[in-house]
Amino acid sequence: MSKLTLLKQYFGHGSFRPGQESLVDALLSGRDVMGVMPTGAGKSVCYQLPALMLPGLTLVISPLISLMKDQVAGLIQAGIPAAYINSTLDLESYRDVFRQVRRGECRLLYVAPERLQTEGFLHLTEELPVSMVAVDEAHCVSQWGQDFRPSYLQIAELIRNLPQRPVVGAFTATATQQVREDIETLLELQNPLRVTTGFDRPNLSFEVVRPAKKSPWLFDFLSGNPNQSGIVYCSTRKTVDAVWMELQEQGIPAARYHAGMADQERKESQEDFVYDRVRVMVATNAFGMGIDKSNVSFVVHYNMPKDLESYYQEAGRAGRDGEPARCVLLFAPSDIRTAQFLISNSQEDLDPERERLSLSRLNRMVRYCKTTDCLRGEILDYFGEPHPERCGNCSCCREEFTQRDITLEAQKILSAVARVERKYRYSFGITLVIQHLRGSQNQRISQLGLDTLPTYGIMRDTDQRQVQDYIDLLLKKDCLRFEGDPYPVLRLGPQAKGVLFQGQRVSIRERASAPAKKSGVSAVSRKPDPLAPPVDQDLLGVLKALRLRLAHGTPQEGDNFAKEEDVPAYVVFSNASLSDMAARQPRTMLEFLEVSGVGQVKAQRYGQLFLDAVRTWLDENQGGLGDFGDFDES
Repeated sequence: MSKLTLLKQYFGHGSFRPGQESLVDALLSGRDVMGVMPTGAGKSVCYQLPALMLPGLTLVISPLISLMKDQVAGLIQAGIPAAYINSTLDLESYRDVFRQVRRGECRLLYVAPERLQTEGFLHLTEELPVSMVAVDEAHCVSQWGQDFRPSYLQIAELIRNLPQRPVVGAFTATATQQVREDIETLLELQNPLRVTTGFDRPNLSFEVVRPAKKSPWLFDFLSGNPNQSGIVYCSTRKTVDAVWMELQEQGIPAARYHAGMADQERKESQEDFVYDRVRVMVATNAFGMGIDKSNVSFVVHYNMPKDLESYYQEAGRAGRDGEPARCVLLFAPSDIRTAQFLISNSQEDLDPERERLSLSRLNRMVRYCKTTDCLRGEILDYFGEPHPERCGNCSCCREEFTQRDITLEAQKILSAVARVERKYRYSFGITLVIQHLRGSQNQRISQLGLDTLPTYGIMRDTDQRQVQDYIDLLLKKDCLRFEGDPYPVLRLGPQAKGVLFQGQRVSIRERASAPAKKSGVSAVSRKPDPLAPPVDQDLLGVLKALRLRLAHGTPQEGDNFAKEEDVPAYVVFSNASLSDMAARQPRTMLEFLEVSGVGQVKAQRYGQLFLDAVRTWLDENQGGLGDFGDFDES
């Protein structure tokens, strides 16, 4: 059977997405691959499809139990025999999986990296032909990544010890150039085909908000989006507990997740969210990597993360089905101090280079929070990807701005830094410089003699946050620079002379004054495709209700279906598939098979139920246009 036939039969797609086909072809030809594709771009298909065409077994190394369960459930729903081995299995279930594999009843076996060196698993790999090893979330192998897993270092040894070397595929959504090089080296990829489809997620809208108080803003936001599922990330366990309690008190169904909870409680919280029993998850970054819930419509960061890589990975859990989604970061200056504390206390035996790198990443994250330039551009710059100047789908691009000349203010700041350097032969951190400029009577200011310089207090009438914004701009323009580790100080940069002595002007881009917008606006909408039929929202609601009943095996009176195994709703059909269904309004099985994401197995299992739902809705809303029984091509 051809790859395109299998793609449609099992995955419901009539063509490949960008990058998929070349990766599939390389794996089928026996060549290693390195695939860097954004979340929602179809990485999984790149190894799941070859697994159906290659002889023997495909091992998939996956870092999280939740990811394994979701992917295996989705494969089984699509008619593909798959199983997983992890710590949740009891002894009998473990043996049952081994029996399935030995009988050839399993094409894909998902394995946690911690299980690779167990005696039973090693025996299994010795007696079975392994044709492919797919490493999901491959950035976990690099110590320079944000999700380093020491157990990932065992993968190369496993591959070396197999009776015959299989073809190897490494896949990740977010990885800097350094991390990508690490992946290839540590996994010992041989002449890999490298495919990078880009990091951009056009369906995601990015926003940075500076609310006076975060809690009321969050409540307004969630109240304004009552039918949407999303994640609220907090930097500490204490904040998670506090936010979760507030939402409970306000009647918003929410779960919580952090490492301080008991294992069973975390499991129940995750299942409540995945199975749509609650619509909001409040969590630390312990909840995240590998979460495959496709119908997440928003991700709110209650606190600023430590780096852009982590932020983009966490924000990227929204909109996995390709539907429009919002990524909102609530920023306050205190978030910077919290992040600095977490960096200094999260890594043991922090060597100077890693500490410098962590602080550099933090500075880049702060720059993202404060920029008035395109937010998407800031993210793509970080990953080294070219982009247009304006994306039109972030808060900075959508807001109106004015340009204001701040040359005089810039000269005051640069003069202060220059005078400090001249007097002391060294400089100070940004906080002391701001206090000096604003005429602070802080004891340390007087102890250091900073109140004796002519620049002391020359910006006392300027708000502290404003001075900070000016300094951020001067850093960005290379008029100032940070120097020294681990606590950098401010020094003059190469462009300072032009501003101080050569008449170079400095202007700042500021938000135009406008009435404050309510936070609870509806989620960002996709630009309509003039050739695509419109999505009927009423019908979409009917289809979502049917999907939920099917997923949870809870029929209503009049439903005609057998109880299914309890699975997350998005495993039955994604939001994108239901939206396409509501737009196409299929009347026959052939038309149903044209819906995006509908393969033959799912069409056989669910097709008649959804066709009946569409026809009933058409009868009730369009005067009997749903009666096409005599013309059913199924």
